[in-house]
Amino acid sequence: MTIRSPHQDSAPQRDARAAAPRCIGIIMDGNRRWARERGLDSLEGHRKGYEVFKEVAQWARDAGVGALVCYAFSTENWRRSKEEVAYLMRLLEEALLTDMEEIAKEKVRIIVLGQRERLSKAAQQKIAQLEEASKRHTDFILAPAISYGGRADILQAAARLAREGKTEVTEEEFSRALWTADIPEPDLIIRTGGERRLSNFLTWDSVYSELYFSDTLWPDFSCEEFEEILTWYAARERRRGR
Repeated sequence: MTIRSPHQDSAPQRDARAAAPRCIGIIMDGNRRWARERGLDSLEGHRKGYEVFKEVAQWARDAGVGALVCYAFSTENWRRSKEEVAYLMRLLEEALLTDMEEIAKEKVRIIVLGQRERLSKAAQQKIAQLEEASKRHTDFILAPAISYGGRADILQAAARLAREGKTEVTEEEFSRALWTADIPEPDLIIRTGGERRLSNFLTWDSVYSELYFSDTLWPDFSCEEFEEILTWYAARERRRGR
């Protein structure tokens, strides 16, 4: 997989690049339903969903988005069947060993959010290598959220600050203790699949996010719909409490 710089080709860019969200969060929902509707094993839905994830990362960079956070595997997803969890972990390791390494070569910073201690030793080692190798890149951040939960992030941040002896902290100090410390707060959160909830995604970070809920199942998510959502976002009046 290659996420090229938007300056590397002559493809037309959105007129509203200046209005593009600095950061987008995506809840990629609907893989299993997509597979069931087609009489396929649910694992085929996850495979197709992963292919769409790679495309969306490129669309976001082309549109001038600075960071993309994708909800790949939640803390609650560990409760799924052993077969499904094992498949998703294999898909993760495949991504880390192949696609993510190629992405990091394209001036993309990789940040993996979540309880990485629950992942295999090989995955943990590869994540550390990717993050270290790509940390100097500032053009675009790609942040898969794996074994991630917004509440888990808040709890680990509180525990970290307690270990440091902090008894009173500001919002800024607390934000710096989160897994998302190096990622802008999302201007826009998109959820596919027809559900209208955030499901423990970016709980601290999403307080001023614009929310867009799509009925499209994730494997059917298209560039055209993504562009429509960005146009919708550009028309929003964002006062942030003012």
